[in-house]
Amino acid sequence: MSPSDEPIDGAVPEAAAPKDAGAVTRGWLIPAIIGSALLMQTLNATVITNALPAMAHAFGVEPLRLNVAITVYLLSAAIFLPLSGWMADRFGARRVFMCSIVLYAAGSAACGFTSELWQLILFRFIQGAAGATLMPVGRLVLLRTTPKSELVGALSVVTMPALLGPVLGPVIGGAIVTFADWRWIFFMNLPIAVVGLILVYRHVPEVREQDPPPVDIPGIVLTGLGLAALIFGFENLGRDTLSPWAVAGLFAAGLASLGAYAWHAGHTPHAVVQLAIFRKPTFRASVIGGAFMRIAMGANPFLLAMLLQVAFGMSAFAAGLMTFISAVGALVMKTTAPPILRRFGFRSVLLVNAVIVGASFIAYAFFRPDWPHWAIMTVLGIGGFFRSLQFSSLNGMAYAEIEPDEMSRAATTSSMVQQLVQSVGIGLSASLLHLLMTLRGATQLTAEVVSPAFIVIGLVTMISMFWFVRLPADAGDEMNGRKPA
Repeated sequence: MSPSDEPIDGAVPEAAAPKDAGAVTRGWLIPAIIGSALLMQTLNATVITNALPAMAHAFGVEPLRLNVAITVYLLSAAIFLPLSGWMADRFGARRVFMCSIVLYAAGSAACGFTSELWQLILFRFIQGAAGATLMPVGRLVLLRTTPKSELVGALSVVTMPALLGPVLGPVIGGAIVTFADWRWIFFMNLPIAVVGLILVYRHVPEVREQDPPPVDIPGIVLTGLGLAALIFGFENLGRDTLSPWAVAGLFAAGLASLGAYAWHAGHTPHAVVQLAIFRKPTFRASVIGGAFMRIAMGANPFLLAMLLQVAFGMSAFAAGLMTFISAVGALVMKTTAPPILRRFGFRSVLLVNAVIVGASFIAYAFFRPDWPHWAIMTVLGIGGFFRSLQFSSLNGMAYAEIEPDEMSRAATTSSMVQQLVQSVGIGLSASLLHLLMTLRGATQLTAEVVSPAFIVIGLVTMISMFWFVRLPADAGDEMNGRKPA
């Protein structure tokens, strides 16, 4: 899988790129390098959850107040996400990617040395700004250096961190909090960043737009404010931090900002997000239909932690070890996704797999404390396999109809939607548990309270089928090398 020696359409490889860039990009090397850098971000996002009680004790505040460390990261990412595509086009994708790694590592180190809560909030904001560009810019490098027929396999490698992070995070976070100091959850990013920088510099070619459009400042402001307001609103669903009226105000402000952006985009040829891109059936099905699958992925780690740790009484470390089996299922899938897609096509795989994934979430509702651990781990492993297959299919199909000059906006748009629906999933899960406790008159979480939430989440994933069923039978065949019947 190598870029042509000729300039990539819509991008200019710079002289700074290694001379043997065409050779080293074969196979899995570039996807693995980009994915390893992304692992730093996805791992840190989940590891911090287990450390919040210890961090709260160190800062002398209530644990619930430390939720701001997660929220401020999401808010910062929402604000800076719209800038990522334009920055890659203007300054070069590799250069921006490397700067993001450096800034993320610097923010991580600063978080580890904080002694006051306001310092932690400030440096988490910096982390969020850097993390906002890592995913879309890394994906953009891959899109512009990989033939479409090989993109599914490449994206399978790149998306592995997104699947491994939430699984490895609880294990590593639990171990660090139990056996070491919580500050190491930030310091562990530093060696990953150093290795990532060296590999990106040596092996990833520089690509950029020949004639980048002017920056869309009004569009960036409107989308950033809209996403930030909606994410903050979803983060506070089911919590007592803000009043219901304040949460409703956030939703109203977010929707108003995005509505204003929709009008702005219709009158601006260089809008930061081209809404016309959603007219492409494969992109629309992947981003909008896939959003319901990603909502479930946002809710799943939180709900499993509540079920295994709070309802079943497991330690954070033990629960993390049990859910680690999901990573095994995801790893096995990575070698089987391309042949499965070549044999059956995107449409058939997405439709059938949506039912399987939804059923796997519903199966979690039947977990009980007296279940043997091997039985729970088997169900989690099967679920991890099919979820990974679904995300490989969604990520590969999204760019089937995207032209080279649309790649940066497509990558940015996809990342913005994913950031939003992740918060929707977290907010939905918290609201579901609050509602279920109220309906049962319960004062604490039990298996009977948490279990029905998995049924709701499983049904939500199946809503995605409404978009998949309308795809043509040969949708995205160029991406997986499938021959016409």
